[in-house]
Amino acid sequence: MSIGVFLVDDHPTFRDGLRVAVDSAETTRVVGEADTGEAAVRALPTLRPGADVVLMDVKLTGCSGIEATRLVAGGAGAPHVLVISAADDDEVVLGALRAGAKGFLDKATSRDDLLHGIHLVAKGGAVFSPHVASRLTTYFSAIGQVPGRVAFPELTDRETEILDLLARGHDNRDISRQLVLAEKTIRNHITRIFMKLDVSDRTTAALRARNAGLGLDPA
Repeated sequence: MSIGVFLVDDHPTFRDGLRVAVDSAETTRVVGEADTGEAAVRALPTLRPGADVVLMDVKLTGCSGIEATRLVAGGAGAPHVLVISAADDDEVVLGALRAGAKGFLDKATSRDDLLHGIHLVAKGGAVFSPHVASRLTTYFSAIGQVPGRVAFPELTDRETEILDLLARGHDNRDISRQLVLAEKTIRNHITRIFMKLDVSDRTTAALRARNAGLGLDPA
């Protein structure tokens, strides 16, 4: 029995390529397509149980691929979501996984690797492009070394990591370079950190962080 695949991407040419790749194999078939997250969320419930795997881009207008994943993944009979996207920074990858995606492939992934990923995800497994897997390994190794990372349970792992660097005296540019994120992204994170900690400036945030064991070199 072939695996039913639903395509979600706003680029018709790329979607055409996915369709050809999926339909070229005897074990997979395209059962539907959407060019927006909203369209996918509307269409997928009508295809159950025909859609086994959703190939989801994350950079969609309106409802993002991450939000669409959150709305369609999980629950009895829900399809497994495999993200295939050119956007692969930590925030995007982790956001997709938190939303329920079972894997993350780059858009440059070969046909054979794509089909292999579809089969793995359909069986409940997980698959990642090599460079995405490497970034995840580096990321989780880094947060594992942050002292007192559970001191502020209201913060996400990324926010705790940024607070740790802030408490060490790094400015936004330094944090941006170390985490390979845009400065705007760092500013947005710090704004949320201030709100969650109920502080209004970096000095107060740093003092609270250091009192909780963040921003200190290990003994």
